[in-house]
Amino acid sequence: METITEIFEIEVGADGDMKDITPLIDKAVKKHKIKNGVAVVFSVGSTGAISTIEYEPNLIKDMKTALERIAPSSAEYEHHKTWGDDNGRSHVRATIIGPSITVPIVNGKLTLGTWQQIVVINLDTRKRVRKVVLQIIGECY
Repeated sequence: METITEIFEIEVGADGDMKDITPLIDKAVKKHKIKNGVAVVFSVGSTGAISTIEYEPNLIKDMKTALERIAPSSAEYEHHKTWGDDNGRSHVRATIIGPSITVPIVNGKLTLGTWQQIVVINLDTRKRVRKVVLQIIGECY
């Protein structure tokens, strides 16, 4: 059983912008010759998130619209009083989505659906370089 850790830094725009990181995760699984196991993908920071989505432009727009309904930009957040900043909605949205996912690896492949990609989402009010930690635990070929 092997445990492999890789850290990626990914530049992501503000307010729900997302990047498809599936190729990075897949490349790491192949590079380390993982046959069966799990890949844990974690976003460091309280305004970033990791999820899966059908990564296509209109669904990305739909996701931003849905997040605006759930935690509106125009709402007043108590968090703003704490630090005098403007990203209360960012923290709420990130908490709802969550900072990580676990993807099973079976026979050397991530078990993702045909239209399912792994994404890092920046929910902060400004562009960020998101640190993403990948930890793979599994047996090698």
